[in-house]
Amino acid sequence: MEQLRLAKQQRFDRSSEAHIGQGELQFDEAESVETAELPQEENTVTVTYTRNKPVRRPLPEHLPREVIEHDIPEEDKLCVCGCMKQRIGEEVTEQLEYIPARLSVIAHVRPKYACNRCDETVSIAPMPSLFLPKSMATPSLVAHAIVSKYEDHLPLYRQEQIWARLGVEMPRNTVCGWIMAAFEVCLPMRAALLDYLIASNYLQADETTMQVMDEPNRKNTSTSYMWVYRNHPIDKKVILFDYQQTRKAQWPKQLLKDFKGYLQTDGYKGYDWVDDHPDIIHLGCWAHARRPFAKLVKLAKTTGKSHQAVAYIKKLYLIEQHARNNHYTAEQRYALRLQQAKPILEQIKAWLDKTIKTTAPQSELGKGLDYMHLRWGELTAYLLDGSLEIDNNVIENFIRPFALGRKNWLVAGSPRGAYASALFYSLIATAKANRFNPFDYLKTLFENIRSCKTAEDYRALLPFNLNPLN
Repeated sequence: MEQLRLAKQQRFDRSSEAHIGQGELQFDEAESVETAELPQEENTVTVTYTRNKPVRRPLPEHLPREVIEHDIPEEDKLCVCGCMKQRIGEEVTEQLEYIPARLSVIAHVRPKYACNRCDETVSIAPMPSLFLPKSMATPSLVAHAIVSKYEDHLPLYRQEQIWARLGVEMPRNTVCGWIMAAFEVCLPMRAALLDYLIASNYLQADETTMQVMDEPNRKNTSTSYMWVYRNHPIDKKVILFDYQQTRKAQWPKQLLKDFKGYLQTDGYKGYDWVDDHPDIIHLGCWAHARRPFAKLVKLAKTTGKSHQAVAYIKKLYLIEQHARNNHYTAEQRYALRLQQAKPILEQIKAWLDKTIKTTAPQSELGKGLDYMHLRWGELTAYLLDGSLEIDNNVIENFIRPFALGRKNWLVAGSPRGAYASALFYSLIATAKANRFNPFDYLKTLFENIRSCKTAEDYRALLPFNLNPLN
């Protein structure tokens, strides 16, 4: 019965964590965790407040302005006393004008020269290096197609329809060819991203599903995976998407073979090898630890053990919220956690050890308790360093755009297409993490990548190694 109620809740209810920010959970459960049964609140409190009048935000300063001045007739500038009125100010009302996408043609004209008196070779200037030779697409057009597909979730057939409305025939197969050609040119950027990722001492990892057609020795209905990794420097942020056919542990183990530091995951068993790695410390995720208890709280008619678990975890998050709101440094957050979070964790551990003995292991509550019990060392490891996060929510925020896009494009047409998707999701997410406009970044990358000769040249084209783009 409990599992049936949970299944209905998961299918029909909105997730309580659908819009959770880093370190913030929407708690509405009881605060007290001192007793086995949390008391129901009987008194009601009336809260009054004053609603602020909405204020229209000013339009961005960087947008071009067309000024249209509406002046009064000259005769109205004459005062009744006979003097001319002086201009003392003005009222400005701004509106936002939309200008549809504009296409233009760049014609590369190369004059040819030949001698009229002999048969010498014809002279002509060499063709400049193009991003995609023998293609009509410029870097900006390819960048637009890629951002439209991977960032704005527009499948190529819908892009084809949009271009048709502008009077341009741009078949989806042609655009797909441009994207795959761009992938081949930009493939060395994956190694550049990986270099910076592995050089970090703190990574987060997660994975999500996808469907890929024509994988060798697999049915088209098979489930494949996109593994996602994120580093945690103050600058030079990297997000790497890695397509693999399965969810086996060999993939992160292979990718992170040279990594040393902290690795934070959601507790999936594919990362259990980390526990025996001499150079990696495994971090857990309190958001995942909270999730089964939060689901039970939504179903419960009375307060109980699941409420206790959620209330305990809330206290941990309130400490994180205080540190974030007050802009604590890593050193300050480390000290705060030792002072305030460590005693709470000790209370949780005592409660966990007691409660798990009297709870059926196969119940939903028992499964949640078992997760915490098995992952306790990982869940408390965030106390080791103030730069570590309490959960894995940040990397999940980078997976959400992929999941949204997946609903639109549904499948990857081939393994090669899946690898291309992984690269462009990586470049776009990394650009956004470093506060770059994805289109501007890809356009700059495509305009310069043909001149790269060495690994250092490719690394120089990562977003954080370029001048900030507007």
